[in-house]
Amino acid sequence: MTAGPHILVVEDEAIIRSSLRRLLERHDYRVSEAGSVQEALQEHDINGFDVILSDLRLPGAPGTDLIKATRCPVLIMTSYSSIRSAIDSMKLGAVDYIAKPFEHAELIESVAKVLRDHGARESDEVGEDEFEPPVLGMIGSCPQMMELFRRIRKVALTNSTVLINGESGTGKELVARALHNLSSRGEKEMISVNCAAIPENLIESELFGHEKGAFTGATATRTGLVEAAHGSTLFLDEIGELPLEAQARLLRVLQESEIRKVGSVQSKKVDVRLVVATHRDLKQLVVDGLFREDLYYRINVMTLLLPPLRDRGNDILELADAILQRTCKRLKTPMLSFAGEASRAIAKYTWPGNVRELENAIERAVVLAEGELIGEELLAIEIERVAPAAGSAASESSEGPQSAPMEDLSLEDYFQRFVVEHEDSMNETQLAKKLGISRKCLWERRQRFGIPRKKKQEA
Repeated sequence: MTAGPHILVVEDEAIIRSSLRRLLERHDYRVSEAGSVQEALQEHDINGFDVILSDLRLPGAPGTDLIKATRCPVLIMTSYSSIRSAIDSMKLGAVDYIAKPFEHAELIESVAKVLRDHGARESDEVGEDEFEPPVLGMIGSCPQMMELFRRIRKVALTNSTVLINGESGTGKELVARALHNLSSRGEKEMISVNCAAIPENLIESELFGHEKGAFTGATATRTGLVEAAHGSTLFLDEIGELPLEAQARLLRVLQESEIRKVGSVQSKKVDVRLVVATHRDLKQLVVDGLFREDLYYRINVMTLLLPPLRDRGNDILELADAILQRTCKRLKTPMLSFAGEASRAIAKYTWPGNVRELENAIERAVVLAEGELIGEELLAIEIERVAPAAGSAASESSEGPQSAPMEDLSLEDYFQRFVVEHEDSMNETQLAKKLGISRKCLWERRQRFGIPRKKKQEA
């Protein structure tokens, strides 16, 4: 007899668990059992099932913990009084939920639907090019990512301005490149600009070009990046960092499809598709007077929201495995794999730096690994996650981080202290010079440590 799909039932009440086993076996399913999340993780290959059917409320840990611990689809069972919690579990990555008490036929249909949907998704991703994820290098099958992929395919075919919103490290430039490659402009090179990495006094010249003699040092006429993107796509990353003067010039590009070089009295028509990205709340910047309201409505034609890694459920482990393989190939090391405790740590960690932080943690682990398995300690993520909550992340002194002398601080703590204490009296260029780093490096470290750049109202 051909073996049917394999289902793991996670339920702490033995009577209900046995009843579910008999019901599923009568419909030709193979069934394994567990009484808790811990038992499921310890006693079974958690990625070896076609469906996991789990109660929401379990001893020790809720059934939703399985969502991040496995790549298998998880169907949550819950009582009517916990429907709100069940809906929340779907936001975490559960494929569906079913409310107790349920009819036998209802459960069987729910399981069959999960198998149909999951099987169809796998065959689509493998068999047909049109269903391949449109973002090169971006892996994801959670509901948020599948919706993002669908919207990218649709939006790419238009000429509309697109705003990509997401936390640092979520892959905003990958999405911008996918929009460009899938569009009719894909034959030409996309022009990419990080607005935060260009000094404020040069950004207008960089974007729009300048005439010879327009300012001190302008020894020759220069073509700007907007004009260089004629017939192609211009990607402006971190548009929230764009000075107000440059925002006014960009608005003209969107309204009139023309540019005027710095120091010129003549305008020139340009055909540019604009894609912008930010991790900041542009609406709040408008309220604060730091971003033009008219420009905000011009660029907010079509918005793509990139979910943070912590909200992507099963994608985390799938991504980790893919990044591990890619890193081993790039570093030319033997193929490694994650130990069980490492996978659980990856699934539980909140990843404030998102995919970029995951890549860095895995690369560090690969470099330090001495065997075939990567243990939790090599990832060094649990310590980082717990340390801030202890209230003494910056210093072990009982007096707290603010009283620690500069010479006793780590380099990272010194950087954060210096920037916070001097950003009111120094501009970005002066800060970078004092720290002995480039302005671009200063911006990147601000992003890593979560120190937003203060803007003056009169800027």
